[in-house]
Amino acid sequence: MPTERQDFPLPPLLRTNTGAARRIGVEIELGGLELEAVVAVVADFFGGRIAEHGRYERAILGDQAGPWQVEIDFAWLKELGRRERDAGDALAGLEEAGEDLVRAASAWMVPVEVVSPPLPLARLAEIDALIARLRAAGAQGTGGSLINAFGLQINPEVPATDATTLRRYLQAFLCLFDWLQGRAQVDLARRLTAFVAPFPKAYVRLVVDPDYRPDLAGLIDDYLAANPTRNRALDLLPLFLHLDPERVRRVVDDPRVTARPTLHYRLPNSEVDRPGWGVRPVWEDWLQIEHLVAEPERLATLCRAYADFLDRPLSGLIEDWTTESRAWLKSPDDI
Repeated sequence: MPTERQDFPLPPLLRTNTGAARRIGVEIELGGLELEAVVAVVADFFGGRIAEHGRYERAILGDQAGPWQVEIDFAWLKELGRRERDAGDALAGLEEAGEDLVRAASAWMVPVEVVSPPLPLARLAEIDALIARLRAAGAQGTGGSLINAFGLQINPEVPATDATTLRRYLQAFLCLFDWLQGRAQVDLARRLTAFVAPFPKAYVRLVVDPDYRPDLAGLIDDYLAANPTRNRALDLLPLFLHLDPERVRRVVDDPRVTARPTLHYRLPNSEVDRPGWGVRPVWEDWLQIEHLVAEPERLATLCRAYADFLDRPLSGLIEDWTTESRAWLKSPDDI
């Protein structure tokens, strides 16, 4: 197990309302390497042992936080791989040949994904060290091809699951979305695939209204009515599925949505091939959200300012909220 010095800044809310230390998951999509090459790098880095879950999925065991997953991010292929493992020789012949054909055709655009277990925040620096190893092995990110729609996704555990806390996270994100999008410089391929589509304007205006105070059921219902999709820069479906599975499944019957007590931030590109790139700048940008949530009065004032901006006749045309929102950011020395 690597021992990396922790020098990442931490959020003001370090523990959940149960007293447990908050954790974070990280997902890195990459190209340029075959599945087994990525598995070898991750297993060597953590000193873990490899378990095969199918032709397109591996787990690296031995980390006290839980298994690391390395997989080809293509649901149909993964399902065939599982069936092949379970059925043995029963899938020989045409189905296996068809699977290989689709895999070969998709290899140039389907990423390999490295998925961490829920990690203590103090281990975030290890992610950057792992990215450096993958880069040295030849991994490519979004910029490796005009069609690479690869992303880096972080999943911070929420400190509490009451409606007020979750509303504040959503409001803080919506108020800073334009700034975050500018910082992320989202690649054209990712924008065209709508993997990180912005929230509908009417929904944004509803949520940032200073009088918006739904209970948890109302918060979830409003979200589902406007966003019955995984393809949002901040995907709350996993969190809401964790909290109220029946309510979510009535609207979203997508097996790719799995329950977890985390926010799912999907906006940043994967730039694993760029020297010096890592999760740190993404995390530092995210901390602007964390600080707003921890300062309700400052957040409420920002919501009023953004609501007023959205009500202006020329907002978004000749007026720029990105510039205005910078006035609400913490300085790097304060986060």
